[in-house]
Amino acid sequence: MDTTKPLTIGIVAGEVSGDMLGADFMAKMNALHPNITWVGVGGVAMQKQGLSSTIDMGRLSVMGLVEVLKHLPDLLCAKREILEVFFAQKIDIFVGIDAPDFNLRLGKVLRRTGVFCVQYVSPSVWAWRENRIHNIKESTDLVLCLFPFELDVYVRHRHPAVCVGHPLLDKLHADKRPRRDVIAEFERRFGVSLTDVPVCVMAGSRHSEIGAILPLLIDSMALLHKQGKFTFVLPVVSADHAILVKSMITSQAPHLLNHCHVIDGQTYPSDEWTISQHAMNACELVLLASGTATLEALLLHRPMVVVYKVNTMTYAIAKRLVKIPYVSLPNILSNHQIRQAIVPELIQDNATPQAVVSHAMNLLNSLNQEKLIFTTQKLREDSHTNPAQAVLMAYSQNK
Repeated sequence: MDTTKPLTIGIVAGEVSGDMLGADFMAKMNALHPNITWVGVGGVAMQKQGLSSTIDMGRLSVMGLVEVLKHLPDLLCAKREILEVFFAQKIDIFVGIDAPDFNLRLGKVLRRTGVFCVQYVSPSVWAWRENRIHNIKESTDLVLCLFPFELDVYVRHRHPAVCVGHPLLDKLHADKRPRRDVIAEFERRFGVSLTDVPVCVMAGSRHSEIGAILPLLIDSMALLHKQGKFTFVLPVVSADHAILVKSMITSQAPHLLNHCHVIDGQTYPSDEWTISQHAMNACELVLLASGTATLEALLLHRPMVVVYKVNTMTYAIAKRLVKIPYVSLPNILSNHQIRQAIVPELIQDNATPQAVVSHAMNLLNSLNQEKLIFTTQKLREDSHTNPAQAVLMAYSQNK
């Protein structure tokens, strides 16, 4: 491909994990093609790579079927605003980062006008509603999959797809140093004291997730506190989230405040790892919401208890449609490798403080990492392709 010819790429991410993924993709693309104009939607990480963000990414950070309906008017308005910019800029390529319900709608419009459309992160057609593949084929020219098992459905339906692996595979590796050294470094870096057993608590990166899951985790922390001496580390993405989390702890369990460290990512200069990754690495156990953070904990070989709790109606609908037995990435990955779960999951009504603490104490007493290690090794073996190279090659062949 002629890398001297300018490229204009539209790119849209809708949440923090998508912003990190988009930034990694942009960095790889910038290294291969020196003349790219980036426009679309993203957060701080993508903007550092050269993105001119059209709207605030937070407008797209909506999770759940019922929750989306509440925000539908603004989501439709955001779609119109983004498309207007893309048409004005005459983009050559569109890359949707995750958020398939939103990005595939953009792709369907753009592809009809001749824009080469890529979906980075496969919609979960392997988990539910496989008939969505027809919409994916209408909306994309290429799908970049994060995990090897996702390719099967695209092979069956003869649609271009490549497994590029998750960028976290290159970024995160289990820390082989003695635990006391890891904890000491964390204490120096963030100015906290982890005198008791450190437990990392993560309710999610969206306000809606924090509101739905943190009350459960606070009750779990309170029960754990009764069982022994624990220090709780709660990493959050922003000062705004830190205020929210502290206020919820103050309201629900004020006696825990002296045992909690709420650390926000805006306070500390970034390095290779995020605040949450440092926190998970330093802690003996992670209590967290289902999402990308579970993959991070897996790659760091940290024992975890995963909770999943959404709006009652959203869950009732999803339960009828989903055809896989697990919600967390470690268990989904291991199910395709060793046909069993490797981390405890507590879903909806089963997500109680008593159940969280029971699993947490079992993990602290055993700390068996063999299955986490095996799943990580197998995942690394099957993931190699550079996503930027895959897009440029497919784009040049499509022209």
